[in-house]
Amino acid sequence: MTASFAALCGIHDAAREQAVRQTADLITASGIELVRFVWCDLHGVTRGKTLVASAAANAMRQGVGMVSTLMLKDTSDRTAFKVFEPGGVAALPGFEYASNLLLLPDLSSFRQLPWAPKTGWLQCQPWFQDGRPVELDSRRVLQAALGQLREAGLAMKCGLEVEFHIYRMEDTQQQLDPELASWPSQPPRVSMIHPGYNLLTESWFDMADEPLRIVQHTAQALGLPLLSLEVELGPSQVEAVFEATDAMTAADNMVLFRNAVKQALRRAGYHATFMCRPPFPGIMSSGWHLHQSLVGASTGSNLFQREKPAENSTPADAGHTLSKTGEQYLAGLLDHARGMAAFCTPTVNGFGRFRPNALAPQSVLWGRDNRGAMLRVIGGCGDAATRIENRIGEPAANPYLYFASQIHAGLSGIRRQLTAPPATDSPYGADAARLPTSLGEALAAMRTDTAMTQGFGPAFIDYFDRIKQAELARWNEAQDKDDFHRREYFSRI
Repeated sequence: MTASFAALCGIHDAAREQAVRQTADLITASGIELVRFVWCDLHGVTRGKTLVASAAANAMRQGVGMVSTLMLKDTSDRTAFKVFEPGGVAALPGFEYASNLLLLPDLSSFRQLPWAPKTGWLQCQPWFQDGRPVELDSRRVLQAALGQLREAGLAMKCGLEVEFHIYRMEDTQQQLDPELASWPSQPPRVSMIHPGYNLLTESWFDMADEPLRIVQHTAQALGLPLLSLEVELGPSQVEAVFEATDAMTAADNMVLFRNAVKQALRRAGYHATFMCRPPFPGIMSSGWHLHQSLVGASTGSNLFQREKPAENSTPADAGHTLSKTGEQYLAGLLDHARGMAAFCTPTVNGFGRFRPNALAPQSVLWGRDNRGAMLRVIGGCGDAATRIENRIGEPAANPYLYFASQIHAGLSGIRRQLTAPPATDSPYGADAARLPTSLGEALAAMRTDTAMTQGFGPAFIDYFDRIKQAELARWNEAQDKDDFHRREYFSRI
């Protein structure tokens, strides 16, 4: 077997070489002309390079070069570190002078894109040129967190409920006119696909049928476990619900879904945005509700499930529904709710969602099937689908970091054997601790949360904080806040 960069990284063996050849044969047999080697950045956006088909097999072995500053970008695509100044990346060895990283693909991720003719797709992760993994890569962050679960004999299962907005593009001239080019760019002019304020109405779904069929066909052609598409309350707002899978598969699916439907819809004249609050009057905020449970790593059995209520418990007690492990995990999520907020809601825009009586959380509380609480416990004794729904997330969140924050918080609760407080019957009451109300407040809470700093590691916390502070600084300096939301989020996320 010929020496390769993948071998230097320690991931290339006879089985992988066989997979390279099988993938190359599939590319040829399918008539594919272009192959996208794609990586998910800190903000959940896919980036990468597109190779001609004849170059793909070599790239699977030798990697694809990527400028390292792509890992240092904020949401405006500006580099948050001074890579050309002495000491500018002293804390990030390997990132000096906009040096190269190399992308190596996960060959099992290969797909043929349903919206782009004769185009293949591979998901990649970055490596330093000397063969070391880039630990700051967000997918590796989740891999490390899942490794901690495995050491405890645990695994994570996740189901996704993703709200987002779809608009019909009316005019792209403003966005594509070279005389109006700016950084970040202007978004397209749009109109709505349904008028909203008529939740789950069949008529509004029928009105939005064309773009929703594109979402359906795209997701299913990619092999994503889509269960339903729904018309949400807000104007032009929709929701996609996915079957539960293991955590890494769910995170990968979210990355693929979010970026795929944006591309497929754009080709058909629609604009999808996963920002929480599009910059229009009368909109409703979008959330990303994460359903999660722990299962036995070897058995796959639901470790949150309880066969009968704990002795002397009432429905207000976590032990009435959740196992001891489930209650401790729930208590960990509550104890570190403020610290995890920046990973669940990582944009300035997303914090406008936390307001009373809006089916969004405001305080650090849990409830039994209570959609006003931050954490909603679903299921019951003997129910193998018993789980915790975290309602703090926004659909713009990087799924790898969102999931990792849950693991570190939940494991903290298990290790410390925490006990959950009683369930709330007043999710918008005045007494409970409040969630952060701004990105700055959330970042400050993250930096002082031991489960986050120890779980993610100080190097990653510093890196993440530096990039998000750059975003926050631009927000604070922006004179036109609506224009910031339009350019920074609406046109890009």
